[in-house]
Amino acid sequence: MQTITDFMASDHRSCDELLVTVEHAVADRRWGPARAAFTLFRAGMLHHFSAEEAILFPLFEQSTGIFRGPTQVMRAEHAQMRQLLAAAEAAVAAQDADDYSGNAETLLIMMQQHNVKEENVLYPMCDQHLAAQVATLLPELQQELTSGRELAR
Repeated sequence: MQTITDFMASDHRSCDELLVTVEHAVADRRWGPARAAFTLFRAGMLHHFSAEEAILFPLFEQSTGIFRGPTQVMRAEHAQMRQLLAAAEAAVAAQDADDYSGNAETLLIMMQQHNVKEENVLYPMCDQHLAAQVATLLPELQQELTSGRELAR
C-alpha cells in the first residue's frame, strides 16, 4: 500500500514539473502558454495546500493532539507561498519576465525548503500516526488534488 509520504511527495513533483513548464514559456516570452501553464501550476499548488489544510493536517492534529507544531509552521508557509503565487500571477498577466523571475525564484526556494520539511518530518509522522486510516485517506486526498487540476483546465 502507498504511504502518505510517497503520495504527497509525488504531488510535490507534479507541481514542480508544472512550474518548469511556466519557466520555459516565460523565458521564451510565450505569454499565452505561460498564462495557461501558470493557471495549472497555481491550481495544483492551491489544491495541494487545501488537501493538507482541510484533510491531512486536521486528521494528524486530531490523532496526535499536536496543534502547535509542524502543521502550524506548514500553514504559515502556505500563506507566504500564496502571496508569492499572486505576485507571480500578476507578473505573468503583465508580461513582466523580470518581475515573474524574481517572484518565481523566491517561490521555488521556499517550495524546496517546505517540501523537504514535509517529506522528511511531517509526512513520516503522518504515516506513523494515520496508518490505520491510509486506505480511506489517500482517495480523499486524491479527490481534492484531482478536482483542482480539472477545474483549472
